Amino acid sequence: MDLTLYLHPLASFCHKVMLALYENDTPFEPRMVDLGDPAASAELRAHWPVGKIPVLYDRRRGRTIAETYPGPVPLIPADPEHALQARLWDRFFDLYVQGPMQKVVGDRLRPEDQRDRYGVDEAVAALGTAYEMLERQLASERWAIGDELSIADCAAAPALFYAQTVRPFAASQTRLSAYFERLSERRSFKRVIDDARPYFVHFPLRDALAPRFLQAEG
Repeated sequence: MDLTLYLHPLASFCHKVMLALYENDTPFEPRMVDLGDPAASAELRAHWPVGKIPVLYDRRRGRTIAETYPGPVPLIPADPEHALQARLWDRFFDLYVQGPMQKVVGDRLRPEDQRDRYGVDEAVAALGTAYEMLERQLASERWAIGDELSIADCAAAPALFYAQTVRPFAASQTRLSAYFERLSERRSFKRVIDDARPYFVHFPLRDALAPRFLQAEG
């Protein structure tokens, strides 16, 4: 198999790449990384010296690839203006939804006497601002930037999935809620959740996950 994805099944940024691959039914070898294992860490750093996941490695071309891989579903639009919008909202979800969410989740993993209450309050407030921006953006859009799924939606799904455990959507944010429901019905999203489910026990805000995500369908 040409593609190897170095990942952890709980990691939201890994989910983003997995969603893109699943949308295109692109075959890949998942390689779970234990950064505490010197051999696993060395293998990862051989491809990406930064030592962070996800890393997608194309063995056939001998190249490390960032986040997306070409397939029949064009997740980066061909139109330059739409491509810029896709990248804008892709970064929006990474920086302004995933970032604050990870601040709160990471803080929960700290010892009680080392937690950053002020920083957590700031992060939760930032999520509220991001949600309101998304509510406006989705006033006339089915997906993040229009009628077709893009890389921005691959970033949105895991970001919003975990962000809800930190700050649930407000009752007034009906467009955002409906958008997340559309994302959660994608076959690719369900596959990612199936992959992650055995590891949810390690997620510090597991009790805030919706019950439908904790049990397999059927």
